[in-house]
Amino acid sequence: MKIKIITIILCSLSLLCNAQPTSTKRKANVDFDAYEKLIPRVKTHRKGKLVDLPAFLKMAGEKGTVILDTRSDSLFIRKHIKGAIHLNFADFTQQNLLRIIPHADTKILIYCNNNFIDDQVNFASKEVVPALIKKKIAPISLALNIPTYINLYGYGYRNVYELSELVSTQDKRVTFEGTNSQ
Repeated sequence: MKIKIITIILCSLSLLCNAQPTSTKRKANVDFDAYEKLIPRVKTHRKGKLVDLPAFLKMAGEKGTVILDTRSDSLFIRKHIKGAIHLNFADFTQQNLLRIIPHADTKILIYCNNNFIDDQVNFASKEVVPALIKKKIAPISLALNIPTYINLYGYGYRNVYELSELVSTQDKRVTFEGTNSQ
């Protein structure tokens, strides 16, 4: 009888030890509150980092400066500022950023579609047109520069400058390259 009881206890313990835990839902690695707290710091920092085209081009010519294009792969391949390094915004991770920009103090220049006009194929505007979404809101530009700047800041990069002007793709001061660079 004792052996039977011990056997039942050992079998029960074995079942308990090997039992799979009930499915517990883990929260996604998304912390909107932390992101929201980061925004005021980034906003203050960014104010002094918006540069016009002449300053952008001057910095682009400095040794060690990186021009970072975070638009889609297809838009980058078709047309981008000559010498720009590409990292699709969707591929932002600490490892990927460190691979292309290993030093946090590197001067980084950023731009996006909303910095260029006259070429809606390669630099399509991200402006939200209220009529298309049937809402009575003022038009806003959902420029990629903003999340790019916020994320670079969040990853520790503070030497980031953003092109502040709307520039014609016909402007001879800017050299483009890519499969559709004409």
